[in-house]
Amino acid sequence: MTAPVRVLVCDDQALIRTGFATIIDAQPDLEVVGECGDGRAAVELAGRLQPDVVVMDVRMPVLDGIEATRLLAGAGVARPAKVLVVTTFNLDEYVYEALRAGASGFLLKDAPAAQLLNGIRTVAGGAALLAPEVTRQLVGRYAARIRPVEDPSADITLTPRELEVLHLIADGLSNSEIATALVISQETVKTYVSRILTKLGLRDRVQAVVYAYRHGLVT
Repeated sequence: MTAPVRVLVCDDQALIRTGFATIIDAQPDLEVVGECGDGRAAVELAGRLQPDVVVMDVRMPVLDGIEATRLLAGAGVARPAKVLVVTTFNLDEYVYEALRAGASGFLLKDAPAAQLLNGIRTVAGGAALLAPEVTRQLVGRYAARIRPVEDPSADITLTPRELEVLHLIADGLSNSEIATALVISQETVKTYVSRILTKLGLRDRVQAVVYAYRHGLVT
């Protein structure tokens, strides 16, 4: 049997922490190894416990979830953690910054328990969790605040087809939706996504979305 996915839960509301922990610990393949109520404690506990996934709130005292995520998974971190950010619609202005900070995905706090569990498993498996149905709202709404790089095309080495796929990823489409839009197979889409990530030196499709906005590929 494989070892359970080890999860660190970080939220400043004790009731939410307890709820998440109860849901997670009820699963045979998941295990809560720690809980905390502020970002500084999250960074310290993650360093000590080495969890497979950190479930991170955004607004927390001492150190907020965005800065904690940056310290755990940002550029230059030797062993980046896998961070799943939880947020609410009234806090969605923070989500883009959380993704830029290195988060592997996000969920809404009022999502069903099954989505939380699926999100943890998805991120633990090395994939990104970027809910297509809210991508435009959470990222696109704040695109105007994002300062593009000075020369948007300077370091883009993608083929026209790869750029097309990247645009659709940034627009919130899933692999199956991209396959339908381009009239190609899902396996071909996966190949394109893999090439895009490799060429641009990106970790996952969450970073691909951020890249697309930063380089002015999506407006």
